Amino acid sequence: MRTLLVLLCSCFASVAVAEMPAPSVAPESAKVYFITPQSGDTVTSPVTIQFGLSGMGVAPAGVEKANTGHHHLIVDAKLPALDQPVPSNEHYRHFGGGQTEASIELTPGTHTLQLLLGDQLHRPHQPPVTSEVITITVK
Repeated sequence: MRTLLVLLCSCFASVAVAEMPAPSVAPESAKVYFITPQSGDTVTSPVTIQFGLSGMGVAPAGVEKANTGHHHLIVDAKLPALDQPVPSNEHYRHFGGGQTEASIELTPGTHTLQLLLGDQLHRPHQPPVTSEVITITVK
């Protein structure tokens, strides 16, 4: 009975792995960056953030198209696991509609921001397309 259970679990695990598509591939030349704000800027809330992207295009989440992705904004946190979908919470903000600009509320003080491009399943591309971390001050 135990052997049958192990065998069944192995089969289901194989099916689950086989159904998950491989991570999307990004060109080595792809770059994501902040148009505004720039590191060191002092701003007021709500903060308007413009996302820049070169070497790839923007497509909404759920749309599978080569060399495209959508933006994720990381606020006051480190990069998430790069082999998993990007979490969704106050530190990892999703722009799955294909937005290239956002206005977000931030508390007064110093904040770090970073961009991470995600594929149609909210997973980082391989290699990951990330911006530099910038630091801004909110009045």
